[in-house]
Amino acid sequence: MSAPSRKPLRSMERSTPIGRFVRISGFRFRTEFARSTRPAPAAGFTLVELMVVMLIIAILAAIAIPAYMSSIRAAREAVLKEDLHVLRNAIDAYTNDKNKAPQTLDDLVTGGYLKSIPKDPVTESASTWVPTIDDTLQSPDQTDPGMTDVHSGSDQAGSDGQPYSTW
Repeated sequence: MSAPSRKPLRSMERSTPIGRFVRISGFRFRTEFARSTRPAPAAGFTLVELMVVMLIIAILAAIAIPAYMSSIRAAREAVLKEDLHVLRNAIDAYTNDKNKAPQTLDDLVTGGYLKSIPKDPVTESASTWVPTIDDTLQSPDQTDPGMTDVHSGSDQAGSDGQPYSTW
């Protein structure tokens, strides 16, 4: 009788549960592979790994939040400059067309020079604009004095250090 080849035995032992007997060609063999006494590694992350990830997130947030806030401020300042430009052009157009200055910002809306009074982007209100009322006439044809300029009603300072109310 010839000894069984090792290939069938190995393939059979791997598919056979550990500690069982296997019968090959009339011979009884006990499987040789024993289970490890070490427990299987637990699934998940260690506390150190979680702390490193939290530290990275905190560093990124510390960099991103100030940049985000400065971009929001720059955007509000750009909108304020544009709104002031539009309001001043509407005041000039009203004064030149009607030969009298508007008395309030509502005169610009009722005269069709603005669709509505824009919101001040700093104070986030349309009622905080501060008009400059002047008694001087801008042209010889002008009959009534009135509003000549408009400013923001905010008391905050801009990124250039000047208060928004002086822009």
